[in-house]
Amino acid sequence: MPPKAAPKQKAGGTGSNLKVGKGRAPRINAPAKGKDDDATTEAGDGVGEEWMQAKTLIKPDDQLELTEQELKEEFTRILTANNPHAPQNIVRYNFKEGTFKQTSHVDQLAIHFSLEGNMIHKDSDEARRQKAKYGASESYYQSWMWKALSEQAISESGEEKKDEGEVEGDAKPEEGEQDGEKGDDSATPAPPKSDQKLTNQFNFSERASQTYNNPYRERGSQTEPPPRATFSSTANQWEIYDAYMEDLEKQEKAKESKKQTSRKDEEKSKKKLTALETQSDDLSRISHAAKIIERMVNQNTYDDVAQDFKYWEDVSDEYRDHEGTCLPLWKFSYDKAKRLAVTSVCWNPKYRDLFAVTHGSYDFMKQTRGMILFYTLKNPSYPEYIYPTESGVMCVDLHPEHPYLIAAGFYDGSVAVYNVTLKTLTPLYQSTAKTGKHTDPVWQVAWQKDDLDNNLNFTSISSDGRVVAWTLVKNELTFTDVIQLTLDEVPQEGPDGTQLAPLGCGTCFDFHKQTDHLFLVGTEEGKIHKCSKAYNSQFLDTFDAHHMAVYKVMWNHFHPKIFISCSADWTVKIWDHTYTNGPMFTFDLGSSVGDVAWAPYSSTVFAAVTADGKVHVFDLNVNKYEPICEQAVVQKKKTKLTHIAFNSTHPIIIVGDDRGYVTSLKLSPNLRKVPKDKKGAELSKGPEAEIAKMDKLLSLVREPSNKDEKN
Repeated sequence: MPPKAAPKQKAGGTGSNLKVGKGRAPRINAPAKGKDDDATTEAGDGVGEEWMQAKTLIKPDDQLELTEQELKEEFTRILTANNPHAPQNIVRYNFKEGTFKQTSHVDQLAIHFSLEGNMIHKDSDEARRQKAKYGASESYYQSWMWKALSEQAISESGEEKKDEGEVEGDAKPEEGEQDGEKGDDSATPAPPKSDQKLTNQFNFSERASQTYNNPYRERGSQTEPPPRATFSSTANQWEIYDAYMEDLEKQEKAKESKKQTSRKDEEKSKKKLTALETQSDDLSRISHAAKIIERMVNQNTYDDVAQDFKYWEDVSDEYRDHEGTCLPLWKFSYDKAKRLAVTSVCWNPKYRDLFAVTHGSYDFMKQTRGMILFYTLKNPSYPEYIYPTESGVMCVDLHPEHPYLIAAGFYDGSVAVYNVTLKTLTPLYQSTAKTGKHTDPVWQVAWQKDDLDNNLNFTSISSDGRVVAWTLVKNELTFTDVIQLTLDEVPQEGPDGTQLAPLGCGTCFDFHKQTDHLFLVGTEEGKIHKCSKAYNSQFLDTFDAHHMAVYKVMWNHFHPKIFISCSADWTVKIWDHTYTNGPMFTFDLGSSVGDVAWAPYSSTVFAAVTADGKVHVFDLNVNKYEPICEQAVVQKKKTKLTHIAFNSTHPIIIVGDDRGYVTSLKLSPNLRKVPKDKKGAELSKGPEAEIAKMDKLLSLVREPSNKDEKN
């Protein structure tokens, strides 16, 4: 349908058609041409081309009126990847902390369109792999095009031959025509030479449906039939006899072969055992030699310390009458025990260079693990034996007759016995809640003499107020309560109206050196009880010894009546258990006293360690009021000394601190001076001389009190 012609405009007026639309400038249309009009456009007054006239803008009614400054103002919009519709206040329950917590990470991803297809890009890795697997795609397309062109050429040639009246099949293509040697335009292209079978790319099937189905087999066709043969024979007596004899020979040969194989197996097992034994022997020999070499290397490394240990004598002691010094020797430490406090030290009674150290923690808020270590003076670089424990070890004692047996007490209230000769790290005996272990930390253990049945036994004391005797019977650890510590307070009424006696807290004990049944017990209340195994219901005597917890009580090695005690109230006191009016000597050391020990070579020499890191050595025969040696051992002020022990043969002491270090010190000659009479001759040595020396001091102390009693 042809387009309609525009209506003609009448002459006169403006000669234009003015169209005004809403919201846009008016558009002026040129007048249509008449038959007689020229090709030029007539224009009235004030009417011209569109580009020559100014556009009149029509403003909507709801348009805002903005000033020039407001129009020039810029508003910045920042586009971020955050999803504005994503929630920001998701709260989930946290099972680890047990509270509701707001999740910080919210998924900001918004998927607008997603489509899964099976088309891949031709330049992708998957396309290259398919090309390599199914062959080059170009050859495939060439073959496909060749096939299409050949069909088209055949059809066209057939039509031409029909038009010309020629019969199909009369003319045969010569050789080379298929290779494109003909010059005709209708010649078909040569097919590519490829032996690979082309699959139909449009016949798609999933891989899961291309599994091979095994053909069904009948039961009779599963196995090959056994071979068959027909035979016939006659059985005579000699044939039967020969058959039996042949069978008997076969049985005898089988028995002989079994015996030979068994002998060969036994020989192989013996060879293996001998090889293992030789290997273990070789390893033990190597380890023993390596230990000797290690000790030799350490002796060369610490040669100056070894020389001081053997030959050093402080010459300056000749110019000091009442003073002595302690020379620091080796410092023993283990990396895994540096943060654990030294809770006890004990020398081996047989091997004088070997001593045991236990590690734990005195802070009940920081209880973790423990350790039992054995050090020797021959190798200060590394411990000889290491026994890690789950609970902190508070005390240890070595058996005097069987030095390989160790009794230890733990912070969890259990006691255990270790055997050093065994290569296992687990204890030989250990108490449990079913076998009467303590409910509070065990502060001290001590071996006792064998009972009437020749069973080994030791005693332990704990804060739960029990003093328990443990007996090693076969494979179990039996217990017997020796005494229950009680306080002299009024019994309190329980919830059922029962009378509950307040229990005392034991901290230390020591058995008499000569009287087996007599022992002393120190408590946290500051009292010292004299007890006996024969009386487990009451104390023989009670000493109001200290104002704070008693850390150590110890009988004198020579005098049967004298014992010493130390406490957290800064004092060390010497007592006579037959004298109840008070202590014989009292020494204020200015700090909490962690441990005190009598010297094994003198009845008047003892040493104590304090929390300010000092070692105090007293000799009552030289000075009854002040120590003859007061020496700081640790450098840091925060380090506290916890325990001390004298060596039974060598003039050295070992000191442990709360940082896990053990320091060995050698005593100068003034600290182990032998008393002399007025003529300069040395007095006689032996226990009787030591008892006489102590009695002389006690007589000086008791003399005023005896005079007062006589008056």
